[in-house]
Amino acid sequence: MDTQTIAMAHEIDFSMLALFMRATLTVKLVMILLTVASFWSWAIIIQKHISFRRARGESTVFDRAFWSGEPLDELFDQIGPEPDGASQKIFSAGMLEWRRSHRQDGKLIAGAQARIDRSMDVAIAKEAEVLNGGLSFLATVGSTAPFVGLFGTVWGIKHSFEQIAISQNTNLAVVAPGIAEALVATALGLVAAIPAVIFYNKLNADSDRIVAGYEAFADEFATILSRQLDA
Repeated sequence: MDTQTIAMAHEIDFSMLALFMRATLTVKLVMILLTVASFWSWAIIIQKHISFRRARGESTVFDRAFWSGEPLDELFDQIGPEPDGASQKIFSAGMLEWRRSHRQDGKLIAGAQARIDRSMDVAIAKEAEVLNGGLSFLATVGSTAPFVGLFGTVWGIKHSFEQIAISQNTNLAVVAPGIAEALVATALGLVAAIPAVIFYNKLNADSDRIVAGYEAFADEFATILSRQLDA
């Protein structure tokens, strides 16, 4: 490499801001899109960790109250028909249907067990939808961000070759900046995709475990009510 090329290379600013400013409009839009997707993904990841921790804590507290031996009617009166916690909502849904299934003479309307089970299943489905909210965005970012970044890279390299053809100069100091700008798009795509894929898998597994706990509680509660129905 000659002295002139080395001197030109030292004068080029390869900072992230400089690479962004020199990029074409298409590549800039790709970089902005990937940066926004990355920040949004991290916001979802943090929010889900907080909400999952809260859900597990609420479930633990309610389980202690449920199995404390306190009469279920009294526990329901304390919680009310519209509680905040997920486990409480499932319990409340079952108890509401249990009370509605009693006629004025104290006897039960036929099919009470099936209606109670359906009520709790609906409550579980609603809570599962809340838990899984946002995870589809992480999956989308994880699967598409690398390809979006690759598109930006291909477009940037195409532009660089066009500039080489126009200037008719293949000097490395002329070629390198355009290639570097293009590769930043791929790097941003990977930065957005890798955490999204890792945390999607983890959060999805955590959500499944929490929902499985809700389903196990609903089955245990249904068993208790079934014994009273048979009695």
